[in-house]
Amino acid sequence: MLALKHLRLIEALNDSGSITRAATRLFLTQSALSHQLVALEAHYGVTLFERARPLRLTPAGELLLTLSREIMPKIEAAKRDLARMVDDDNQPGKLRIAVECHTCYDWLMPAMDDYRAHWPEVEMDLVGGFHTDPIALLAEDKADLVVVSEMAKQKGVVFNPLFRYEMLALMAASHPLAKKPCLTARDFANDILITYPAPDRLLDLVRRILKPAGITPERRHAELTIAIVQLVASRKGLAALPAWAIQSYLERGYVVARPITKKGLWSGLYTAAREDDAGRAFHKDFVATLREQAFMTLPGIEPLA
Repeated sequence: MLALKHLRLIEALNDSGSITRAATRLFLTQSALSHQLVALEAHYGVTLFERARPLRLTPAGELLLTLSREIMPKIEAAKRDLARMVDDDNQPGKLRIAVECHTCYDWLMPAMDDYRAHWPEVEMDLVGGFHTDPIALLAEDKADLVVVSEMAKQKGVVFNPLFRYEMLALMAASHPLAKKPCLTARDFANDILITYPAPDRLLDLVRRILKPAGITPERRHAELTIAIVQLVASRKGLAALPAWAIQSYLERGYVVARPITKKGLWSGLYTAAREDDAGRAFHKDFVATLREQAFMTLPGIEPLA
């Protein structure tokens, strides 16, 4: 009865302390995760977690967690070694990475550190600067993997989904709009919109909400997330940023955030690579590491089909 999926389930529940967050991390529905947990407990006649907030391991759960932490790293290492045997073409691995979003570095750097420990032979590098067309870097052989916000069919390029996340409207706590449950396009009309210095096609708020409504607010640019937050806190304008990028500022009360429209404004991130590179073992494992690290550390993200 006990299988690797159960050990992954135990670790996810222990690390997240929540069925909801664990299900997201494992790409399962809450119902499916709960069913697996109940079936495992029923099979062995034990309780693995105390149903509290956060969830707490019982002694039986601690036993399985210890087992998981002993054998799962060995299994993952063996899988990588097997992949190396198949993928070994005597060519050293190389990953030059470019991103089109300013906030990506917040989770990209820890993922690179984790990956480097498993693939020390792979040469890793960041393609500096802000790239409005990172896909072109693949064709020019200036990058091997890029992180983009849209998946567009292109010959010779393979896309892989990472995650979806909500864009939130940011404002000072004393701003009159802070009293509203959510913001609409019209709410941005008479204020300054603070954004990264990026083209409108890369700004989801502008492209998907404001332009279709004919709203063109005055603009101000800032290159750093913290700079945007400080400008918003000083009542210099409004902004829209990923929920996971501003969580710490919200917790400290620097600013407040509201959904954009009643349905919320959701965006996604993908990796893109040349077709020949995307199938190599070290490349696939890096994409998997990006996704795994994101779901372990970023609040509020969801699987992206």
